[in-house]
Amino acid sequence: MSALSGKVAIVTGSGRGLGLAYAQELARQGAAVIINDVDQAVADAAVATITEAGGQAAAVVIPVGTTEAAQALVKGALDNFGHLDILVTNAGILRDKSILKMTDDDFDAVINVHLKGTFTCVREAFAYFKENGVAGRIITIGSPTGQRGNFGQTNYAAAKAGIVGMTRTWAIEMKKAGVTANTVIPVAATEMTRTVPYFQKAVEAQDRGEAMPDFFRKELGFGTAEDVAGLIAFLASDAAANITGQAIGAGGDRLQLWSHPEAIESAYNDRGWTVEALTAGYPFADKAQSVGEKFPELPAELQPEVAK
Repeated sequence: MSALSGKVAIVTGSGRGLGLAYAQELARQGAAVIINDVDQAVADAAVATITEAGGQAAAVVIPVGTTEAAQALVKGALDNFGHLDILVTNAGILRDKSILKMTDDDFDAVINVHLKGTFTCVREAFAYFKENGVAGRIITIGSPTGQRGNFGQTNYAAAKAGIVGMTRTWAIEMKKAGVTANTVIPVAATEMTRTVPYFQKAVEAQDRGEAMPDFFRKELGFGTAEDVAGLIAFLASDAAANITGQAIGAGGDRLQLWSHPEAIESAYNDRGWTVEALTAGYPFADKAQSVGEKFPELPAELQPEVAK
């Protein structure tokens, strides 16, 4: 019997890319899946990849963010498959701009889909789980940007950091109901990484149907969407019943457990830290934490080719 036989899952933003890989793997493990996208043709094509492989899937075409969308997704699962066990909140958009160029609309659009969309969908799914005594699985999707920041992604960083914070809170609130909540932080080739010269050789290998060089898969933990899907299916299974409140990275051949924010050092001063005391000796001057992701230098054979 497959790991998820008899289970029903919703995967938001699953018409293509990472979300589709998650949905396909959940179906391969036996789950019936609700595909979600904003484009009917894309959603139908995604459903076909699952049903033609012998799995079960149906589409709910709606943009996530509102309570009504969350209700429609849960209703879609119940109408098509009778119940719900798993929610994967993958839907998201990008509106990348540096802060002085980022408009209110750029900010609000990303927050609405990623952050509010995760909140509304999780609230609706958990209400169903609790009311029906289902030991459900909530799997939210984070990003290295939400963990460490990235130039031009104020809105995306805020949303992804917020998702991890919400997930930790939900792990506490849902524990008594037997529902787990975890965040997966994927690192994988997407349409966006195609435009980044650093990943050129990895993307070219993937396009040829070859394995990416070990430097990418091991040193960077960078691989295909399918490399992340196994973790999604595992966290959705009964085998992960005792794993909750975690942020787990997956990419290529690498799995990572991200730490919760913790104070790394403390300093004390009699009568507190006045401006004068801090000016005289800020205790953490040589302990500043780095920000952003820093990639190691590419080996010579993996350097991108410069167009002539």
